[in-house]
Amino acid sequence: MQGESHQLPTLDLLQVSELPDVDAVAVARGWFSSFKTALASSDVDAVVQHFYGDGFWVDNLALTWDYRTFRGLDSIRKLLGARLKDVDIGGLQLEEDEFRGPQLQRPYPDVALLRLCFSFTTGVGRGTGVCNLVPFPEGTWRAYTMFTMLESLAGFLEQIDHLRPRGGEHGTYEDLRRRELEVEDNSRTVLIVGAGHSGLMTAARLKCLGIDSLIIDRQERVGDMWRKRYKFLSLHSTPYYNEMPYMPFPATWPRYSSGYEMGEWLEAYAKFLRLNVWTSSKVLKATWDDSQKRWTIEIDRGGREIRTLTVKHLMFATGLTGPPKVPEVKDMDVFKGKVFHAAQFTSARDHIGNCKKAVVVGACLSGHDVAHDFYEAGMDVTMYQRSATIILSHPPADEVLGAYFLQGFPTEVADIYLNYLPLKTRFQMAQRRTRQVASTIDKELIENLENAGFKTTLGPGDAGFGPLLLTPRGGGHYINTGTSQLIIDGRIKVKNGSAIAHMTERGIAFEDGTELEADIVVFATGFKDQRTEMWGVLDKEVGERVPPIWGVNEEGFMPANWRPCEVENLWFGIGGFAASRFYSKLFALRLKAIEEGLYDKPDLGF
Repeated sequence: MQGESHQLPTLDLLQVSELPDVDAVAVARGWFSSFKTALASSDVDAVVQHFYGDGFWVDNLALTWDYRTFRGLDSIRKLLGARLKDVDIGGLQLEEDEFRGPQLQRPYPDVALLRLCFSFTTGVGRGTGVCNLVPFPEGTWRAYTMFTMLESLAGFLEQIDHLRPRGGEHGTYEDLRRRELEVEDNSRTVLIVGAGHSGLMTAARLKCLGIDSLIIDRQERVGDMWRKRYKFLSLHSTPYYNEMPYMPFPATWPRYSSGYEMGEWLEAYAKFLRLNVWTSSKVLKATWDDSQKRWTIEIDRGGREIRTLTVKHLMFATGLTGPPKVPEVKDMDVFKGKVFHAAQFTSARDHIGNCKKAVVVGACLSGHDVAHDFYEAGMDVTMYQRSATIILSHPPADEVLGAYFLQGFPTEVADIYLNYLPLKTRFQMAQRRTRQVASTIDKELIENLENAGFKTTLGPGDAGFGPLLLTPRGGGHYINTGTSQLIIDGRIKVKNGSAIAHMTERGIAFEDGTELEADIVVFATGFKDQRTEMWGVLDKEVGERVPPIWGVNEEGFMPANWRPCEVENLWFGIGGFAASRFYSKLFALRLKAIEEGLYDKPDLGF
């Protein structure tokens, strides 16, 4: 995952001593015209000559029907040799509008990237491309990164705007919705397990492409997974970053919404987009019939009835996490106080009066929030830190999460800019940015926390929390919304440097001989594997074939997330708001292509 084996194409590395004034549009037009001619002639060698030696081609469905990264001229040559003629790429058009026009970017003084965007067609639809050019001493420019993505399928456009449904069900709307929700024919194309943002976005995308789906969720109401979390919970990213397809937040929506508000929004989203959701429902068993190419799904509808449905595709969109993970601590049953996992904890105010001392085990997002909640409730609170934490203040965090997610900037363009670079490039840039922020903007914050006994880190390879989010752990950071100052001031105490030995009647004993007294202990210690729910409903031998969902392969993509896994027509859709918004679109396009007989994923062999 890390980018140690790759170097950013700095001006020194490219042997460019100085970069005079650059007419970005003229450079882009010249390079693109030559590139377009080479593609049109299907001359693979001529196309490859337009690339920097250690360049990349990242493809999202357009050329490979997969998520792939090809690094270096030999790998790019193999890709084009195998796919250029079959894909029938054409209709290339350089984009020159306000948001996608050619632009010279200087992320660092020694790096110059000329970004250009273009549209193109293939034999099955339309695509978008983004390319970064780098300069060479002789005054030429070559492609350092190339990104191609399928945007739409010919003849199967999203049913939105001028293509939206006619509606006008005079006097029949309620009956129509009842029949849609009840699934009277016991059949659907897609069954989605999980009515969180990922499941809802996926269902919305599928619906706009004419694919019927049903979502089921264990909770009583859509959004309860947010409403029932601890009350101190709020999002640390903006509405522009968290926007959901087809229904943007109103202009009055708060910059950082509470968890409860987000639960209300998800319920409204499902209602107004007319998504079919069964709440208080769970899958009992899912069986694949290879002869019929169908799943048979047994569903418990809250004890009211057992329904059996047949579906073509089964997707688990059960969230970034599995069930709560509590470490095995000796003598936990001896403790006389209260013990919770953060997933079951609601509010410190529920314990005012009978709890005076609190210990929070864990020092990342949830740990900070819960500790802050205890402090606000007037309790003596100690945070037990098991390992160093990545700390970031809000302004640089907003930039990490997406500098283009701003008012007036098209979300679909921002999504592409967030995802178009190869992971090795993103790692190198994150490494530089993290070190810069830590030595400037957050220098005082980090030093004060360290002086208070709180251990900090810059993350894997000093690249911040971005790469950490792609690991199986999926966390390890805190974006400061005020709790850091409470730690610095000593209002929230910190314990670290020694492992937990066992619980006592009065608290937690550590291997260094110290003990923390507590009336209540909250474990903010993460969650189990995302495949846990799937394992509970699939035959054992089928479930064991599914690779890990989280983590990335050498090409920078998750091995089984939003893409085929080792089990036919079994899918996983997991990610934050921005990731799910981006990949749910690609997932829906892939499924539509499958259903319409357009999908022909090649076996490239490399």
